Amino acid sequence: MLYQKSRLNLAVTCDLLSFYRAMNRILGYLVLCLLFSVNAFGKTPTDSLLKELNKEMAKSATYDSIKLRGIDSIKRLRLAAGNDPAHQYLLCQQLYNAYKVFSFDSAFIYAQQLQQLAGQLHDPVLITAARIKLGYVLLSSGMFTETAAFVNAIDATGAPDSIRIEFFLMKSRLYFDLADYNQDKYFTPSYIQQASTYIDSALRLMQPGSFEYRYNKGLQLSKLGNVPAALAIFPDLDQPGITGRQLAVSACTLGAIYDAAGKKDTAIMLMIRSAIADIRTSTKETMASYSLATLLFERGDVKNASHCIERAISEAVFYGARQRKVMVSSILPIIEHERINTAEERTKSLLIYAAIVTLLLVALVILAITVFRQVQKLKTAQRIITAANLRQQEINNQLVEANKIKEEYVGYCFNINATYIGKIEKLKQQLEQKLSDNKPSDLKYLVNNINIRQEREELFTNFDRIFLKIFPHFVAEFNALFDKENQVVLKENELLNTDIRIFALIRIGVNDNEKIARILEYSVNTIYAYKTRIKKRALIPSEEFENQIMSIKAL
Repeated sequence: MLYQKSRLNLAVTCDLLSFYRAMNRILGYLVLCLLFSVNAFGKTPTDSLLKELNKEMAKSATYDSIKLRGIDSIKRLRLAAGNDPAHQYLLCQQLYNAYKVFSFDSAFIYAQQLQQLAGQLHDPVLITAARIKLGYVLLSSGMFTETAAFVNAIDATGAPDSIRIEFFLMKSRLYFDLADYNQDKYFTPSYIQQASTYIDSALRLMQPGSFEYRYNKGLQLSKLGNVPAALAIFPDLDQPGITGRQLAVSACTLGAIYDAAGKKDTAIMLMIRSAIADIRTSTKETMASYSLATLLFERGDVKNASHCIERAISEAVFYGARQRKVMVSSILPIIEHERINTAEERTKSLLIYAAIVTLLLVALVILAITVFRQVQKLKTAQRIITAANLRQQEINNQLVEANKIKEEYVGYCFNINATYIGKIEKLKQQLEQKLSDNKPSDLKYLVNNINIRQEREELFTNFDRIFLKIFPHFVAEFNALFDKENQVVLKENELLNTDIRIFALIRIGVNDNEKIARILEYSVNTIYAYKTRIKKRALIPSEEFENQIMSIKAL
C-alpha cells in the first residue's frame, strides 16, 4: 500500500514538473515573439540587397581613398610631363574624367584647363571637345541657365562622330533635366521633345545594337511614355564587359522605367544595384540614392529611406550639385518627420510589449513559486513515504527472518522432543521391567548410564547446525569485527564455540543473560563476563557491537 502511494506521488510530481517546464517554454516563446514581432513585418526579397548596400555605404570612404590615390598618381605624372601641351592635354583629360562625376569644382577647373591647352594647340576639334566637357560639368552641377547659354554657342559641325555624339547627348540631357526639374504641363512636353530630337541625332551616329545605342533608345522611349518598348530594347545589365559606371547609370534609368510601369519592387532592386555601383566607382553626381530613398519611403521603409536620403545629401554636397540639393531638401523633411513618427509609434509599441512581457513574467514567477512549493511539499511527503517504505521493508525482512528461524527451530524442537520422549519411554519400560523383576542394582546401573554431558553436547551440536543453516556466514562476519589476533579460531569438527554461541542466541532473539545462562548451563555472571571480554576485543565500540551482530543477514 505504501509503495503504491509512493509511486502515485512520484507520478504527480513528474506531471507538475512537466507542466512547469511546458509553461516555461510557452511563456519564453511568447516573450520572443513579442520582442521580435516588430522586425518580423516588412520583410521582402530586397532585404539582402539593402544589407549589401549598407555594407557598401560603410566602405564608401575606402573607395574614395582609392580613387584619390589614382588621381594623385595622374597629378604626379603631369608634374613630370614637362610643358608639352599635347601630353598635358591627355593627362588633364584623365584628371577631368576622374573628377567629372566626383567633384564639380575640380572637374570645372580641369575643363577650363583643357580649353586653354586646346587653344595652345590651335586644334578646333580639341577646343570643341573641351567646351563640351565644360558644358557637361555645368549641367551636372545644376547650372541650367549657364549651361544653355554656353552649349548653344558650341558648333560641333565637322567634329568626329564621337564628339558629336557626346554633344547631342549632353544637349538631350539638358532638356530632360529641365523637364524633370520644372514639372510643368506647358514647358515639360516641349523639353522632352527637344531632348528626344537630340537623342535621335546621337542615335544616327551610333552603331545599332550597341550598349550605348540600346541604352539611349530605351531612355528616349521611356521619356516619351512608351514603357513597354523601352523595356524591350533596354540593354542587359549583366552582359559581359559592362563597366561599373555603365551599370550605375543603366540600373538607375531602368529602375525609373519600372517605377513608371508600377513595378516598385523591381525598381527598388535596380536602384539599389545602381547605388552600390555608384559607391564602388566613387560617383557623387548621381540620382540613385535620392530615387531609392523616395521609393523606400513610398513603401513604408522609413529607416532605410532615411539612410539613403542622408547618403544623397552627402553626395550632392560633396559634388556641389545645386539641383540635387534642391530635390533632396524637398523630401528630406517629409522622411525625417515620418521617421520621428515611426520611432514614436515603435516606442509606444515597445512599451506595450514590455508591459505584456512584464505581466507574463510576473505570472511566470507566481506559477514558478506555486509549483516550487507544491514540489517541495511532494518531496517532503516522498521522503516520509520512502522512509516508511524502508522501515516497512526492514520489518518485512525481519519477519521473513523470524519466520525462517521459527520454522527451523520449531522443527528442531519437535524433533528433539520426540527423541527425548522416545528415550524417556524406553527408560520407563526398562525401569518398569527391573522393578517387576525386583532388581534394584540394575536400576542404579540404568540411572548411572544416562550421560547428561553427551546429551547437552548433542543439543548444542544440533543448535549449531540449524543456526549455521540459517546464518551460513555468521562466523566469518563475526570474525570481521575483530583484528586477526582476536578472531575466533574453531577446533576441528567444531561448528560454534561458547563465544560465538552466546551471540548466536542473541541473533535469534534470545537477549536476556539469564535465559542464555540457563541454555548454556552457565551462571549469569559468566555470561556477562564472556560478553564483556568479547566486546572489548572488537574493533568497534562496545555499545555498537550487538547492533552489528543483529545486522548479519540470514541466507
